[in-house]
Amino acid sequence: MKPTSSGRSGHAEQGNATPLSGPKSAQVSDATQPEQGKASLFGRRFLTFNSVIRVWQIEKTRNTCRGAHEYDVHAPDNIQALREAVAAGWPEARISWAWTWMALHDTRPNYQELRRLMRYFHDRYGDDVTMNPSGYFANRYNSREQVRRDLHEGLNRIADFMGGGFRPKSVLAGHLAAENLRYLAEEEDIHVCQGTIWSQYDVDDQDGEGGICYPYYPSTEHFLKPAQSRDDLIDCVNLDGWTVDFLAARQPGRKGGGNSRLGVGPLETIYEINPEVGLRQINATTQAHFHTGFTLNNWAWVTVCWESAVVALIKKANLTYLTDWLREVRRRWPDTVCITQGEFGLLWRQAYKDNANIDYRFVQRGTGIWDSPQNLEIRWFMNRDFRLALLRDWQTNGPELVIDYTDYDVPAREPQNLTRRWSLLGLINQKQTRPQDKPLPLHALPTRDQERIFARYPMLRYG
Repeated sequence: MKPTSSGRSGHAEQGNATPLSGPKSAQVSDATQPEQGKASLFGRRFLTFNSVIRVWQIEKTRNTCRGAHEYDVHAPDNIQALREAVAAGWPEARISWAWTWMALHDTRPNYQELRRLMRYFHDRYGDDVTMNPSGYFANRYNSREQVRRDLHEGLNRIADFMGGGFRPKSVLAGHLAAENLRYLAEEEDIHVCQGTIWSQYDVDDQDGEGGICYPYYPSTEHFLKPAQSRDDLIDCVNLDGWTVDFLAARQPGRKGGGNSRLGVGPLETIYEINPEVGLRQINATTQAHFHTGFTLNNWAWVTVCWESAVVALIKKANLTYLTDWLREVRRRWPDTVCITQGEFGLLWRQAYKDNANIDYRFVQRGTGIWDSPQNLEIRWFMNRDFRLALLRDWQTNGPELVIDYTDYDVPAREPQNLTRRWSLLGLINQKQTRPQDKPLPLHALPTRDQERIFARYPMLRYG
């Protein structure tokens, strides 16, 4: 699929969008990329790679923020270095860039040059450019109506500076309320959103624990709940933002000095541990999906966000670890394609018209790094009706216990006030933050729940 022209005549800011320095990367190859509308989701592996352009570390509203001011780290050569590191590892990769409200409206030289770079990245590589409302936590700090206005005006701002009738294929939102997901689908005709951060709890500014980590159509009741019927369905595919280690994800936040977000993300690996060990963790998390997960599901997906500010934190020299990871993925699984999250979500939307047939299964053993104990094995089962996690010590052949059972066949309601607590906690939750979250044998669950589980997974009835 060739990148569409960004149409120079429509640009709000003139100038030739050319790379600042460094070697030229390969042009997009039609032969190695899925053709939208014809390619199948099944029997394939997908990687989606996102980045965020912002002004402040956390932009809460249009004019309030907290954390570090990031103008200097958003120097164009940093963003160019990040894009070249991706291209060096995966010449045909198409990635997504998401802009915050403040970045979209910042007129200083760095952001003017970054807008030209976005057009260049789109024309050269086929990259997508979209919006990141309020830096992942739009509904934590804004009413749903304000988020709607931000999305509408922000998307129009992107169309203006990209020119040529450009329209993003998705939105990158971190967490996004059901009403705003509905708005994207029905009013903006955008049917893919990175609108959930799987297992997020006591990390950053908003919780979103309780959903499923592969794509689904959200319910009108709650963005974390898979729609139970066509009448309940929001036609906006909800995507996770970071693929994480399933063992580490059991922790609430940074309990014990580790990090529940450990997985393929650069901050928790290359930056916070060290590059060599971090790369081992990234590769192991990838393998859990591209090897075991692929066998179980007949397709696999890994996703990550390298915020542009990360380039300054990890130092440019360490971008070689990003390149090394991408090369390793291509070496081990040469059939994998790296496309924008919007293209991936639309492929999923072609394959699934509702949630009736989603049935995701995962098995992962710990890496021995941080909160991923080497002796533990976790099995996850995720579908429209419920999610179920079973944990055991595989080295001692210990008993397998339920550490999470979240029933989606019950009413749910999102918060109506501005709060960080947006989780959807079921009968037993993996974070073990409540007295009721003590792990149980599967046959100790209520009879109704056992029967629902065994009806879908009869092999679990007998251990």
